[in-house]
Amino acid sequence: MSEHAAPDEPIGLKAYSSFADRYSALAPTKPHNGLYERPATMALLGEVRGMRILDAACGPGIGSALMTEQGAIVHGFDVTPKMVELARERCAGSSAEFRIADLAKPLDWLGDALFDKVLCALALDYVMELGPVLREFHRVARAGGTLVFSMAHPMSDWMNEDIRGTGTYYERSRFGMYWSGFGEPAPYVEAYRRPLAEILNALTEAGWTLDRVVEPRPLPEMKAVSERIYNQLAKTPQFICIRAKR
Repeated sequence: MSEHAAPDEPIGLKAYSSFADRYSALAPTKPHNGLYERPATMALLGEVRGMRILDAACGPGIGSALMTEQGAIVHGFDVTPKMVELARERCAGSSAEFRIADLAKPLDWLGDALFDKVLCALALDYVMELGPVLREFHRVARAGGTLVFSMAHPMSDWMNEDIRGTGTYYERSRFGMYWSGFGEPAPYVEAYRRPLAEILNALTEAGWTLDRVVEPRPLPEMKAVSERIYNQLAKTPQFICIRAKR
């Protein structure tokens, strides 16, 4: 049986359905997540108390839980039903609401100008065309609102021989690889690699104004958890975090 997602199946759904429970259990503290990408992304998001936040492609609700604990009103969605179930469990007792929806399709259940901030962490890599979803984020954000998202770093992906394939840096490409660090069987995850210009141009063409770009460095405490990963990330960023204003 092929590991690849069917042409009409979201590649994120195919991948994360196979290890949602393991991801939910490990991602809060896994070095690349808990000590690297998430702190950088949440720092860019800033104050959320009393604000309405859209957690787009929320996964198992890790970010949503952090935001509700800080007093935010969170509405999250994810394409993977098991992830939505896990998010509801993680945020049980809070005001957070979750539903199943595809990031690559119109957010047609949401009205205009509903949210103070939109968060999309490590999910846009599973979307082939960024323009439509960034325009939808712009539509549902209030005037003066903020978008924060994180993705794989374009140069880091290009430097990885297993990811870049035979094309050029300037081309968008689809690749797949087995992920380590989430137990066995190792999940096979497909995603899109794209140049930096494609990301930034799609953002501004959707009406957003670029505010800040962060190429995160690992938190110092990661060194005690994994000196190898710490040294690697201290030299070369694996993710890029971006904040934009409406």
